[in-house]
Amino acid sequence: MTDPLDRIAAALERIAPPAPADADPLAHPAYVWRDGGLAAARAFDPLPLDLLFGIDAQKAALVEDFRRLAAGHAAQDVLLWGARGSGKSALVKSAVAAIQGEGAAIALVEVAQMGGLRALFDRIDGLSHAYILFLDDIGFDAAADARSLRSLLQGGAEARPANARLVVTSNRRHLIPRDIAEQESAINPRDSVDDHLALADRFGLSLGFHVLDQDGYLAIVRAYAARFDLAFDPDEAIGWATRRGGRSGRVAWQYITDLAGRSSRGLPF
Repeated sequence: MTDPLDRIAAALERIAPPAPADADPLAHPAYVWRDGGLAAARAFDPLPLDLLFGIDAQKAALVEDFRRLAAGHAAQDVLLWGARGSGKSALVKSAVAAIQGEGAAIALVEVAQMGGLRALFDRIDGLSHAYILFLDDIGFDAAADARSLRSLLQGGAEARPANARLVVTSNRRHLIPRDIAEQESAINPRDSVDDHLALADRFGLSLGFHVLDQDGYLAIVRAYAARFDLAFDPDEAIGWATRRGGRSGRVAWQYITDLAGRSSRGLPF
């Protein structure tokens, strides 16, 4: 007689949806890596680089690094850190799209789970494309997580493949964990801090994004308004930012989107 548990397990296997097919890593501009599989991004349509205002130096540095990687030359792993809404994530995606527009074989891979990075390395190692492995808004609640990423960057027995670089965004320059209790409970708190600084040091290119002052915020609003032929009131734009608790490129774009909607206008992005 068949064990009832075996029959239940067989029934569950029959009704379970099949595992999604792994996407062709050479066929799409962007992917998501999750649960050990590579899925094509449903929509990859970043803002053009020339619509990212106020971060020209960061833009030039990141594009040049990606261009080198796509050409098979030496390139850096990158940390983009700083104020929320300042364009870190948008720049990563736009820079990849810009290099693709030059005809380069490069793709973005958004990494949903850091624990599966070694399997991703195996998946893309030796392929003809270059890959930007994107870890967005990263934070660590345990020292072990930071040490794991540090090993993947440099220093581990098995390095990441030559055709891939890790690109990380964070609100914190040194990637110090959100929960500082770990530091407080350490035998030597300085050791805990140094452990995390050692991670930040593994990135060959570190790009800072800073809080905008009022003039900088209005300059971005003005540039967007001119691009889309919209008239705006500076006092209204300042009030919009005040109600949202800060000035940033993201807030400027949200204001322009609202202004376009009130003007019965659409935006192409």
